Amino acid sequence: MTGSRAPNGGGGIFMHCGAAAWRSAPGLRLPAPGSRLPVAELKYYIDGEKAKEKKLLDREFIASLLKAMSKLLVIFGATGQQGGSIVETVLGDAQLSKEYSIRGTTRDPSKADAQELVKKGIEVVKAEVDDAASLEKAFKGAHVVFANTVTVYDGNTHAHEVNHGRALADAAVSAGVPFLIYSTLPHAGNISGGKLKNMGHFDGKAEVEQYIRTLPLRSAFIAPASFMSNFHASMAPHPAGDGTYAFANFVKPDTKMPLIDTAGDTGKWVATILADFPKYEGKVLCCATALYTFQEIADAMSKASGKTVAYKQLPEEVWRGFLPPAMRDHIAEMLQYFQEHGYYGEDTEGQVKWSAEQARGKLTTLDEYFKKNPLNL
Repeated sequence: MTGSRAPNGGGGIFMHCGAAAWRSAPGLRLPAPGSRLPVAELKYYIDGEKAKEKKLLDREFIASLLKAMSKLLVIFGATGQQGGSIVETVLGDAQLSKEYSIRGTTRDPSKADAQELVKKGIEVVKAEVDDAASLEKAFKGAHVVFANTVTVYDGNTHAHEVNHGRALADAAVSAGVPFLIYSTLPHAGNISGGKLKNMGHFDGKAEVEQYIRTLPLRSAFIAPASFMSNFHASMAPHPAGDGTYAFANFVKPDTKMPLIDTAGDTGKWVATILADFPKYEGKVLCCATALYTFQEIADAMSKASGKTVAYKQLPEEVWRGFLPPAMRDHIAEMLQYFQEHGYYGEDTEGQVKWSAEQARGKLTTLDEYFKKNPLNL
């Protein structure tokens, strides 16, 4: 819905009204979608008392009207951990829920998780990162787009990150999107002085970030830490054979790793940016509750499960043998990078501390995460 002067020098200001405002107005005799409604007349549809007098009060209609007047936030991958967290945070935020309507993208809108979003009032559309037309269509009309890429370990990780990330950014530009929030990571190859050659899952995202900074739109960035959910998957503790459990890796027990409850907290940093984009424009928020040593993680596992979980430092070659070949070098170098340089490079601790202070809402500690998501050892 946009404003304009009347044609031919006529008096009054008119509102151009989109179809969305009429979808939930059964029984009301209103102008057709796409026509213009005088602002002087619009008050009868918004002002409760006058609308009641004219028997035009329709809560669903007014909600749809206000939605049509709000800014559109498009979340690419709305059913994923990052996207889903943003949806929940914005919907639950007293300010942002009024300021933004949400459109979420997914590869299959018919799936149950996508339909759950529809029940919450989210517009869900199909979009594929390899289909430029679908991306541009999904981003059309957006005030802000949030975009992130899914890491694929198939021998072409770096190429996928760069190609997919650029495709998302280019689609935002083509669709005329003014603001883009991108999920990035540090360039581990550069931070290591070129030593680490298999960090495409980090470096590709960082290179897309630099590309976005050259484009004709305004941008801000989040850099999620290691996912706490990994402790239920690739980093889960395993039985040691004596009634205890081993949380095993090859790095030293005092190696620090920043952690994030991805599904619970990602949206709290994105909400910070949405609430004050100029303040965070061009900045990177390093999204982590805090830094934890591998020993502290094992201790938290023991505390949460009631079982003994010990950190076990293995020889690197032994540890590598437990990983699928396609991801082995990537994950090994990533952990080496954590140990030697820190997740975010120079002053990782300072970056995590500052970013945590910016989050819009309380962040989830590792103990709280395990309480919500038991290890079930």
